[in-house]
Amino acid sequence: MQFDDDANLDTSEVQDVRGSRVPGGRATIGGGIVGLVALVLGVLFGVGPEQLGLSSGDPDPAATSSSQAQVQQTCKKGSDANTKEDCRILAVVNSVQDYWRQEFTRREARYGGARTVFFSNRVGTACGAATSAVGPFYCPGDRQVYLDLGFFDELRTKFGSSGGPFAQAYVVAHEYGHHVQNQMGTLGRAQDGRQGADSNAVKVELQADCYAGVWARQATRTPDESTGRPLITSLTDRDIKDGLDAAAAVGDDRIQEKFQGRVTPESWTHGSAEQRQQWFYTGFRTGDMGKCNTFQR
Repeated sequence: MQFDDDANLDTSEVQDVRGSRVPGGRATIGGGIVGLVALVLGVLFGVGPEQLGLSSGDPDPAATSSSQAQVQQTCKKGSDANTKEDCRILAVVNSVQDYWRQEFTRREARYGGARTVFFSNRVGTACGAATSAVGPFYCPGDRQVYLDLGFFDELRTKFGSSGGPFAQAYVVAHEYGHHVQNQMGTLGRAQDGRQGADSNAVKVELQADCYAGVWARQATRTPDESTGRPLITSLTDRDIKDGLDAAAAVGDDRIQEKFQGRVTPESWTHGSAEQRQQWFYTGFRTGDMGKCNTFQR
């Protein structure tokens, strides 16, 4: 995955609060087995920790600012995205939102943007306080994506993904798929309290995978506002393979087999490895969000 060296990155779409401290240690879960179980339950869940039952308390305003603000200081151009991980994630956020703004406009609708918050260890959100153990998530309460960049190491070391820059991009695009669902009124279908292979929770997650694939198909064709050229200049077959591999790595069956030694489809919340790959590839193959109706039997 390569970015246009001359493109201007929009740092306003990412808030960097790494290094901030949540006073009082109000995050609800720590390390060890509790954190691991929470990670297994929460990875790419797409909703905030309150919905996962992992929250204790209101968002903490002290966690919304940082003296470091690393991204704002160091990520200026596409060339930075080609050399620095956090700048690369910022550039992916820019590309994903460029695509959805243009797609919503084409459909004569308005896309309301969402920031991604980079945090470390713990963070306060409108969906409650959370630690890194819940994995990346989207909070509909404040319409923001929350991401500890250390998750990408865990995606490879704990979940067995091949890794790579596009595996990271898939995760980001999946979470923005939830933001799209929130604006379209479909995200709430996951909140009916049901689990299982045929539940709405699974269908919502698979649709977000499909939306991630749609963006991937269109990424090298979506003009960046600063240059009029696509921010992402190339995606290779290997990139897409890494994305598919990441989707499979966080399939419910893979996670359950790895962490509990058996597969229980009645408790699924995301879908199987095969389903996640299938829907990501459906989006990528067609480039059409209209083909992402996972709710249709």
